[in-house]
Amino acid sequence: MDRHKAHLVALGNHQQYGVNYEETFAPIVKMTTIRTILAITASQHWCLHQVDVKNDFLHDDLNEDIYIRPPFGLFSTPTSAVCKLRRSLYGLKQAPRAWYEKFASTFLDFDFLKSKYDASLFLRTTVNGVVFLLVYVDDIVITSTDLTLIDKLKQHLQNSFHMKDLGNLTYFLGLEIHAGSNGIFLSQHKYAMGLVVAAGLQDLPPLDTPMKINIKLRKDEGDLLPDPTTYRTFVGSLIYLTNTRPDISYAAQQVSQFMASPRHLYMAAVRRIIRYVHGTIRRGLCYLVGTSLDLIAYSDADYAGCSDTRRSTTSWCIFLGPALIS
Repeated sequence: MDRHKAHLVALGNHQQYGVNYEETFAPIVKMTTIRTILAITASQHWCLHQVDVKNDFLHDDLNEDIYIRPPFGLFSTPTSAVCKLRRSLYGLKQAPRAWYEKFASTFLDFDFLKSKYDASLFLRTTVNGVVFLLVYVDDIVITSTDLTLIDKLKQHLQNSFHMKDLGNLTYFLGLEIHAGSNGIFLSQHKYAMGLVVAAGLQDLPPLDTPMKINIKLRKDEGDLLPDPTTYRTFVGSLIYLTNTRPDISYAAQQVSQFMASPRHLYMAAVRRIIRYVHGTIRRGLCYLVGTSLDLIAYSDADYAGCSDTRRSTTSWCIFLGPALIS
């Protein structure tokens, strides 16, 4: 049987700031927070659980009076009547903020504390250990040594929202999480392969380096691309791929400087990075069991390295034990 779904969506682009919405906020956990929690989880050999909230924006209470025109076909005859929303609706500017306030109050009622560093990280300390809870809109990741508390938390969420228990964490925000006896391997294999196919480079031989040695791209070098959309799409994908591929961070930073007016020479550099990704498609970040949790940071800069502005480019990497987190 085919299953059909439909959403009633508000035209949020018609809203005016200060009239029918005020502040906006998106409950999106930081990628550094995700890697940090995964590093701790692997080191301590904890389990990772994932739950999904159904129709999250429909759970929220509104602080403003919002009216919408009824959707076409709701009434048999045309009418000038409007509908007053009792709850939040997809498309509203304030919907993500209202949802955050709803689930945050739910977690705080369950004795969780909100992190001062990341508003989407909640934690609770018990006699059996600590519980971490990450929220990305409607996807929730839970990890702890206290399995009994995890079950109670899931039941508490089930009583508060329409929720689906997805079991052990395997896929989150395009990240593939492979947990084993030795630790956690974090990769974006599927995402990277999709990028290679989108660029049409899957049949070309892969390359050993993301950039040519001692090559610096300069502004206004070469002819402009007729349509910059493809360039910007590929560069944006490469930037997101750096979440598990720090080896392309410098190359992605170089090509991202020319998003405003991309040229053929820069596109050739982007295609080279993608061919390198194709050849190293199964690389990622490895977080091992039983490692230390000492925080170590390294930084460096090339003096006046930019060929156009003569500015320096600063780079850094931060490790939690041997695990790269930022």
